[in-house]
Amino acid sequence: MVLYFPRRKLRIFLLAFILVVGFLGLIYSNILWKWDDGTENFIGNKHNNKEPVAPNEDAGPKGLHLPVLAISPLPTKSNHVNNDQPDKNSIVQIDEKASVYDPSSWPPANYDVHVFYYSWYGNPEHDQQWHHWNHRYLPHWDEKISRNYPTGRHTPPDDIGANFYPELGAYSSKDPQVIDRHMFEIRKARIGVIAVSWYPNKQADSEGTPPDRLIPLLLDAAAKYDIKLCFHIEPFDERTAYSLREAIKYIIDKYGSHKAFYRRRRKGRDLPLFYMYDSYQVQVKEWKKLFSVLESMTVRNTEYDGIFIGLAVESNHLPQIYNAGFDGLYTYFASNSFVYGSRPSHWNSMSKYCKEREMLFIPSVGPGYIDTEVRPWNNINTKDRDNGRYYRTNFKKALISLPDIISITSFNEWHEGTQIEAAVSHDRGGGKEYIDYGGTGKQSMYMDLTRELIESMPSTLKT
Repeated sequence: MVLYFPRRKLRIFLLAFILVVGFLGLIYSNILWKWDDGTENFIGNKHNNKEPVAPNEDAGPKGLHLPVLAISPLPTKSNHVNNDQPDKNSIVQIDEKASVYDPSSWPPANYDVHVFYYSWYGNPEHDQQWHHWNHRYLPHWDEKISRNYPTGRHTPPDDIGANFYPELGAYSSKDPQVIDRHMFEIRKARIGVIAVSWYPNKQADSEGTPPDRLIPLLLDAAAKYDIKLCFHIEPFDERTAYSLREAIKYIIDKYGSHKAFYRRRRKGRDLPLFYMYDSYQVQVKEWKKLFSVLESMTVRNTEYDGIFIGLAVESNHLPQIYNAGFDGLYTYFASNSFVYGSRPSHWNSMSKYCKEREMLFIPSVGPGYIDTEVRPWNNINTKDRDNGRYYRTNFKKALISLPDIISITSFNEWHEGTQIEAAVSHDRGGGKEYIDYGGTGKQSMYMDLTRELIESMPSTLKT
């Protein structure tokens, strides 16, 4: 059936219809504009009632949004800008405003994952000269073998003492923007603790400057990202019970009250944790002076007590560490055929040894190993990264051993090629190129893989 309207009534009806449709369209478009602009929350925010996501954020793990850094290529000494081809010598400029950390929207850090961190790098812009990037070639102990290998020093910024090249270029460890970027990336990977290489005030390794001067900067930057900092005490000059006690006292007195200073619950107390590198170089009787409650110089049950972790390189180091009174042991080295402690096949038995004696077991895993730009004769200990498989495999083996903590070697020990920090392709000069992580888009693959591995861990390491 067809409805019939007189002509005049039909015109009125059509005019009213047009006005109503137009008015509804205006209201609808205004609602959409406000919704997309993120300024109003109409029938539930499109981000599940969370704060609006900024345009420069990408989707992070578990649907959360992690900020990405705004970067742009900078020319280095041998860099010629070409708008048509990607430049292999591109390094990044840090946009400090892009490092936005919102603890309410980031997944928590895992304080049972520690990463070894080195603050010994320097460049002329910040330090008046190069430090560590210009590392010398170390000679072999056999002079006949040494004759077959290069000598002298590397010449940064293009030629550095490493087989990989940093995404940030040959940076200075004292550059506040570099420190902030490092903490941002470490926190993004969900690592909870950095173990900073440390010498007592005014001491340093042969290639660097005293690292103690940077501890305040590192602590403040770590606190910004809810990261904790502990000390990896290096074999400084004249290590004795007395000098070690003075070093521990200095650290706790000067830094122990800082928010980012790492403490761990053990035997009913919140105690600072110290890694003691090359602990086997100090005699057991000296360590006992510090760790035995019967000694007058002991730190036990005093304000300078702590959790002291010895380095297990060879099998005979396990009873030495126990007899010396250490609270646990770690393995450090990332080349899994280098020494007894670095072999994952030994970790289960080492863990069992520690558990039976109420000691902490801390295996160290790394993404690979190559140090031939510092020790050119040491190719035998090179461990290929195998596109992440080496790292993934050893991390899983560490978990199987039921450790108390997992340590990562390293965030930025570039000389030994154990770094998980971002790396890029770069021309060394003389027709040589640095190794990279697999080309464009993979600069940060080991930071991303670290986050993936941490997220695969059980909620507690021990079951």
